[in-house]
Amino acid sequence: MTVLLSPAKLTVSLRMVGLRDDGYHLIDAEMVSLDLCDRITIDPGGDGLEIVGAPEVELGPSNLVAQALNLAGRTAHVALEKSIPPGAGLGGGSSNAATVLRWAGYDNIEEAASIGADVAFCLAGGRARVTGIGEKLEPLDFVPRTFTLLTPPFGCSTPEVYRTWDDMGGPRGDHGNDLEPAALALVPEMATYRDRLAEIANTRPHLAGSGSTWFVEGAFEADDCVIAATVPAGWGMPDSQQ
Repeated sequence: MTVLLSPAKLTVSLRMVGLRDDGYHLIDAEMVSLDLCDRITIDPGGDGLEIVGAPEVELGPSNLVAQALNLAGRTAHVALEKSIPPGAGLGGGSSNAATVLRWAGYDNIEEAASIGADVAFCLAGGRARVTGIGEKLEPLDFVPRTFTLLTPPFGCSTPEVYRTWDDMGGPRGDHGNDLEPAALALVPEMATYRDRLAEIANTRPHLAGSGSTWFVEGAFEADDCVIAATVPAGWGMPDSQQ
């Protein structure tokens, strides 16, 4: 039995730079790992997937953890205690899959991206410049930073945000995230939470990935906010991963 921590991913900046022939968008982003995390218990002698704290998450073969086990050629019983909200733009499912891959000793970044673009960064962790569709990583020096996050009680569909961005003609975001105009057009209610965090922090918030989480740098105490710090690559993994 192994207990691991699965850190959230925060997309600090996101630029859309092109489109592949297969329809996947090319990005240029900076991503960091946070100490906001899910807790994963792995029993290599068992089988199946159990999730606590996110009843809306699918348990079948489409689940990224199930795909990660299949990719690594392993079987195990995996129990997830979720703290990273689904659909929040914080890479919870991708991080869960990456944590399982690392437990299994699997380190092929490009193949990891085949089950989910963010799985590649989450497998490496720490801080990186991320390009391609998310499978190309340039590790960056770790910088200790603190962020305040505000996640609405609803998520954003990443495919629908990208589709909306395309339908809008590919607008540029004016605050570090090109997907922000599309996310707000798709889910206008997000603006209420952006404005709430702006009031708390007295600064304009950034959108995390395709949403729905908003964030600012610094620690601002509020009942509806989470304060999280960046963590280096390898955080949450024991010395012996198996």
